[in-house]
Amino acid sequence: MDLQLTGKRALVTGGSKGIGLAIARQLLAEGAQVVIAARGQAVLDEAVQGLRAATGGKVAGFPVDTADDASVQALVAATVGELGGLDILVNAAAKPGGHAPPPKLSEITNELFWDDVNVKVLGYLRTAREAAPHMAAGGWGRIINISGLAARSTGSTIGSVRNAAVTALTKNLADELGPSGINVTVVYPGPTRTERTAETVERLSALIGADAAAAEQRIAANTTIGRLVEASEVADIVTFLASPRSVAINGDAIACGGGVRGPIFY
Repeated sequence: MDLQLTGKRALVTGGSKGIGLAIARQLLAEGAQVVIAARGQAVLDEAVQGLRAATGGKVAGFPVDTADDASVQALVAATVGELGGLDILVNAAAKPGGHAPPPKLSEITNELFWDDVNVKVLGYLRTAREAAPHMAAGGWGRIINISGLAARSTGSTIGSVRNAAVTALTKNLADELGPSGINVTVVYPGPTRTERTAETVERLSALIGADAAAAEQRIAANTTIGRLVEASEVADIVTFLASPRSVAINGDAIACGGGVRGPIFY
């Protein structure tokens, strides 16, 4: 299937590593031009070099702090200047979750809560707010927000709140922007293999007194596929959602956590 992404112009925040980097790689492989954004220029430069070597595509990297209005405005302006416009926004810049035990109620400070929400929820809103006018001007666009399965489960108060908020943001933007040709969707990754997985597995291995293979199996035990999802597999789904082929999906959540056992969502 031709995803019709050749020449489309994409911005991927949180694109220097993990799921964001995998998404940037897949968009480039499908012919899109990509800007990746993250906090540090050095890690961006390394990621850009790797993406160019792997795909031969047009890619650039610009630093951003999505918790800051001016930084986001500068990023979108730089992206439009680099690519000549903007068609696709993938919001993946967030504090990583699931790699350490979440704080209990008594440990959740106002600062901890708002710092997390400011980066992920307001950060996504900031980038969408700056990007949408460029898409509307062209009559077409895609915004894909990376949330997480904590939106559907307990265990992390901040994680559930921020991910559920991203889902609410997504649906509101879809209803507002749909008439302008802009589809907005949200993706729920679950346990996903990234650069941080080895650290998480090592910590759990020491905690339960088991080898790395057993610890990793414990992490993936509640998935019907029986293993961790690869970052590239999440990227495949996001790349489809970023394409014109996904026009029938708007405002909805797509789970890609390997099939969580038990709950029925409809």
